[in-house]
Amino acid sequence: MRSSDRRAFLSIRAVYQPPRRSRYARGVRTSNASGSARQGDGFGGVECPPHPRERPPLSERTARIVHDIADIAADAWNRCATSGAANGTPYNPFLDHRFLRALEASGSVCTKTGWQPFHLALCEEAPASDPGARTAGPLEGQRVLGVVPMYLKSHSQGEYVFDSGWAHAWYRAGGEYYPKLQSSVPFTPATGRRLLAPDTPDRTEVEDQLLMATVQAAHQIDVSTLHFTFLPKAQWERAGKLGMLQRMDTQFHWENAGYGSFEAFLAALSSKKRKNIRRERREARANGIEIEWVTGGDLTEGHWDAFYEFYVDTGHRKWGTPYLNRRFFSLLNDTMPDETLLILARRDGRYIAGALNFIGSDALYGRNWGCIEDHRFLHFELCYYQAIDFAIQRGLERVEAGAQGPHKIARGYVPRATYSAHWVRDSGFRDAVRRFVNEERRHVEQDIEWLAEHAPFRKDIDLSRYRETVRIEGA
Repeated sequence: MRSSDRRAFLSIRAVYQPPRRSRYARGVRTSNASGSARQGDGFGGVECPPHPRERPPLSERTARIVHDIADIAADAWNRCATSGAANGTPYNPFLDHRFLRALEASGSVCTKTGWQPFHLALCEEAPASDPGARTAGPLEGQRVLGVVPMYLKSHSQGEYVFDSGWAHAWYRAGGEYYPKLQSSVPFTPATGRRLLAPDTPDRTEVEDQLLMATVQAAHQIDVSTLHFTFLPKAQWERAGKLGMLQRMDTQFHWENAGYGSFEAFLAALSSKKRKNIRRERREARANGIEIEWVTGGDLTEGHWDAFYEFYVDTGHRKWGTPYLNRRFFSLLNDTMPDETLLILARRDGRYIAGALNFIGSDALYGRNWGCIEDHRFLHFELCYYQAIDFAIQRGLERVEAGAQGPHKIARGYVPRATYSAHWVRDSGFRDAVRRFVNEERRHVEQDIEWLAEHAPFRKDIDLSRYRETVRIEGA
């Protein structure tokens, strides 16, 4: 680590507060600055030198771990996570306090399911002259400067960046891979910021301090690894410069070139692909199937009852046990109806299939799908084509239809790189993982280039915008 990075790392005094009856808190050492044991004081309690930049006395920053997102005020969290939309930072519904709170309040995300909340908040004491900034609860009297959604995990399920091979290798070498720290949105393979700070002049500095604080937390609770998954490229590059291992993968996104209608989009495709899509859409609607969009105040518990039946069916086929419980969808309906879209198929007066989507300021995010009747091409219609229709009508820039799926290329979706960053505690294991991810990145880059050549657009359409050249540094 460079000396300048080390100074930034040491500028944070982190505080750990173990949850009650948590079996993952074992081995955590808490002490105050004098070294005497006391719950609630620092990762070693080290008093660190100030950051090189001058600060007023009240600007001492502290990183605190919070085990229930409800203990961070929603306005304080969203000021870091979503308030930048007015200044050009797109709104991402998965980073919204309401979404993350629904995961926890429903019990879908908890210690029992292997996702113990371990959120990090970077704070400073709020001046008495600014009572509006003084957060209540465990962070009372603190101004929240930045946050990191993070979880202490006992498995690798629901992440979509696969490290089970790493876990097996470390186990065979005699190590314990779990628990590990994971900065992500549970069960959600969608790119979004993980180092969350308001759009202010010192945003970059705060993000760097958040990153350093997470590494310090990983050191102090003695986990084997720390993972940031589905990072935006800028945060991925910053993590790499600070020594984290950089990993890549591929998703397929539909991108809006200013189309005025679905037919305008089809006009950009090759004749063969155009005909295939029209045929698939016709066949999907055969047998009297009707399709509807439901969002906002039109969503009812009846819609969620129907969708949950579809979701459970898919979950049993793929994972054995669905990740999300029924209560999660009710909480979603209560708190985020305007950011939620259900695309439902009905036949003979009853719903038979559905796709759940979330609406951002610049993107539609497809998340879950299920059905109780099998109809040819109905999955493509609900998850891909209807999503494109909706995005065009709303003027959204893209549709992110989730993980995997080279078959999406033939339906107008193009390859895009996704990014993750990883800290590995053991130096020997870290070197082995570094060799793996460096080689993996080269293959991913080659795959993206090859897949882009098979984009379904007409030959007279400029395909350069559908390529993404990934520059690999330090490979």
